Amino acid sequence: MHSPYPSTALDAARRAIADQLRDIRRDAGLTGREVAALTGWQPSKVSRLQSATTPPSDADIKVWCRACGADDKIPDLLAANRSADSMYLEWRRVQRSGLRRLQESRIPLYERTRTFRVYSSTVIPGFVQTYEYAAALLANIARVHGTPDDVADAATARVERSHIVREGDHRFAFLLEESVLRHVVGDPAVMAGQLGYLLSVMALPSVSVGVIPAGRSRGMWTLETFTMFDESRVSVELLSAGVTVTAPGEITQYAHAFEEMAALAVYGSEARALVTNAVSALE
Repeated sequence: MHSPYPSTALDAARRAIADQLRDIRRDAGLTGREVAALTGWQPSKVSRLQSATTPPSDADIKVWCRACGADDKIPDLLAANRSADSMYLEWRRVQRSGLRRLQESRIPLYERTRTFRVYSSTVIPGFVQTYEYAAALLANIARVHGTPDDVADAATARVERSHIVREGDHRFAFLLEESVLRHVVGDPAVMAGQLGYLLSVMALPSVSVGVIPAGRSRGMWTLETFTMFDESRVSVELLSAGVTVTAPGEITQYAHAFEEMAALAVYGSEARALVTNAVSALE
């Protein structure tokens, strides 16, 4: 069944709430039609709520639980519902005040994080972008999302915050799909400069860069780009939204996925050879 939600994490959170609503109904010995009669809803609404097709409002949860004689379940379900709501942030809302402010808003999180794990199937991670690459990428983002045109300032802010790669007590583990190296952002000159910078970053003692070769047999499918901040949160990047994952069980899932991807990657001279080959292909 096609999920109405934009990520597996949010889908799982919504389905967990729907499953609890269905279990509460069953524990009360009620059918869906009986819940509809008690609440004054259409049976179709009951069906949508317990199948996770439609997310419940806080009011829906209260009415459902009271109809089933399960008032004690309300606080936990409300907390879970609000957590699911907070996982989904529309890029337009976040970016409304401009891309520069979005870049700067993440600085406190970056500075307090000790270990970063980044998997990217889309672009060179922001931590190691050149100004030219960042400006070209952010210009595309501003165009697609219709955000204020402060690309130059936003690119400067992105590069400035990247000082943590070379300063402080931070560790970085980057995993890149080889396709990231081949996707030209800006123009060939911009891309060549970016790949050259990536090669220099790979020499830093605090940085590990793995590249997953194209065509490699794998048991883990290509995932959405995500960043793990220690063991406290995961940020997942989608076209229309940024999903923040904080539930321990879901963070563990991303940690396991990162480990599986890491096992597919090559490192050291083999990884540098793939980057060098991508540079050569630009000529």
